[in-house]
Amino acid sequence: MNDTKFSKVLLFINALVPLSLLFWDLYHKQVGANPLEFVTRTTGMLTLLFLVITIAVTPVRKVTGLNWLVKFRRMLGLYAFFYGSLHLLTYVWFDRFFNFRSMVGDILQRPFIAVGMTAFFLMLPLAITSTNKMVKRLGGKRWVMLHRLVYVAGVGGVLHYWMLVKSDTRLPLTFAFVLLLLLAYRIFIKFFPPEKQVPATSPVPRE
Repeated sequence: MNDTKFSKVLLFINALVPLSLLFWDLYHKQVGANPLEFVTRTTGMLTLLFLVITIAVTPVRKVTGLNWLVKFRRMLGLYAFFYGSLHLLTYVWFDRFFNFRSMVGDILQRPFIAVGMTAFFLMLPLAITSTNKMVKRLGGKRWVMLHRLVYVAGVGGVLHYWMLVKSDTRLPLTFAFVLLLLLAYRIFIKFFPPEKQVPATSPVPRE
């Protein structure tokens, strides 16, 4: 097994550790008085965390010159979608019990749910088109344009979190600050590219 494959296996395992800890806490009933809220908040936090890390890959790669980081971007993005799916499933299954009519009323009364769902569904085409085959089918330029939706999804995720929190907004504001820095860096580089740029990497996800 080469270093890249080993690193991917290591990332795959470690990205599942939070889920394992969540199941451990549920089994041992260490989730407080409201287990549903605990699971919902935890999966939502993990979604946002992996989403921000995914967005951070390219700026970190360009600043440090560590081009191999791009090899892990797809897996990080898929984990963001995975935890986002668990977050949505927790709401649809354990909160609404698949009562879609009640979900409509709930969304109208609590706009932060609509914002969160929009952010999730923006990630859906990104997950579907994450394979090399889909990149070739779409073409590099169209694929890159489509995957810029990740920025909108990130903003939506942060906004969803901020609207959800009623008092202590330190965490959502921290996520917002980090995301703002990442997006500001991209805008700055676009208009003021460095004289010596790191060679562009092919948009095709690498295994």
